Amino acid sequence: MKRIGLMGGTFDPIHVGHLVAADAARHALDLETVFFIPSNIPPHKREAPEATPEQRFEMVLLATLDHPQFEASRVEVDRPGPSFTIDTLREFRQMFPEAELWFITGADALLEILTWKDARELLTLASFVGATRPGYPLEKLSQVKEGLGRLADSRIKVLEVPALAISSRDLRKRVREGRPIRYMVRRLVERYIYKMGLYGGRPEGLES
Repeated sequence: MKRIGLMGGTFDPIHVGHLVAADAARHALDLETVFFIPSNIPPHKREAPEATPEQRFEMVLLATLDHPQFEASRVEVDRPGPSFTIDTLREFRQMFPEAELWFITGADALLEILTWKDARELLTLASFVGATRPGYPLEKLSQVKEGLGRLADSRIKVLEVPALAISSRDLRKRVREGRPIRYMVRRLVERYIYKMGLYGGRPEGLES
């Protein structure tokens, strides 16, 4: 059976932690393809993304260009309104009716899954893998599993990924303050950020 990974997120911007987590999940779960799915309007974010949906999609495209098993998906960018995971899973289930779907997200987001739209239906459409940095406390996960019902034990896994210490919020702050972001994002993404003036960055901030 084909196994497909779906990595959702704001990706404002996408960074190497996202890529390492996706590749770790691809390897651990023997995924054929991992689709990166930037959101249009993230429903659980209090603040709107600084980059537009189109800009975030373009950064995802640049970051994944040279990995043969990574693909950028426009499913949420092209769908108007809030980007609910349940709607995305329903779309991918229609596209790949026979595939085993794995939704890759951060472990911190996974702990909030009970607040997601149609939470109990989520596990009927896909399994979930929560990427976390070593030492991240996950005591609440057992309570979350209880709230999701009998499918949770077999449909939720946790994967430790050291590179997840990097955060998009910190990267935006670094750009605003003129600090380097090289090696935290892919080179093409770094160039795009400065060329487009995202996050308060200036073209002259990009070193050769």
